Amino acid sequence: MKTDPVKIFRRCGGQLRMSEAIKQGISRYMLYSLRDKGVIEQISRGVYRLIELPPVSNPDLLTVALRCPNAVVCLISALSFHDITTQIPHEVSVAILRDSHPPSLEYPPLLIHRFTEQAYQAGIEEHRIDGVTVKVYSAEKTLADCFKFRNKIGMDVVLEALKLYKSRKKFDHKKILEYAKICRVDKIVRPYLEASI
Repeated sequence: MKTDPVKIFRRCGGQLRMSEAIKQGISRYMLYSLRDKGVIEQISRGVYRLIELPPVSNPDLLTVALRCPNAVVCLISALSFHDITTQIPHEVSVAILRDSHPPSLEYPPLLIHRFTEQAYQAGIEEHRIDGVTVKVYSAEKTLADCFKFRNKIGMDVVLEALKLYKSRKKFDHKKILEYAKICRVDKIVRPYLEASI
């Protein structure tokens, strides 16, 4: 029976890593042939998707999710995802476990932050973007992380995010404080939250 690579791509949501394609019976030669014919496009090294799919809404987060499955979108990139910043991220900020091997990508540029086990695990949300599951910290966890990394990202960015969160989301100061405790910044966060209530 002849393998129909387009059917396989469609069955898998329209995009595949090379390793997944090979497991599904699509050879490297077939992948390159489909790419050269304009049936699929290479969106990152080793990641292909059908041209017929609608344009990718967030190619950077998609690439990170496909190539670095253990990385969690954090800080400025997560603020941007939740629409609680006016900052435009020039790289994708990701969290990894403190002792894990850092991912390497040619593009997009990554800003890697190492988190303790507890801080890394807390507040992970999974969002579907263009058929791919992307791990992003919740808005509340992101705010706690921003307070923790305030010296790196700037207190003005943190306070703007808190203000935008309050006006655009359901304000949940208890959740923010829970995450702030995990990040060991609850004493710093508390007065800002009390001023916001």
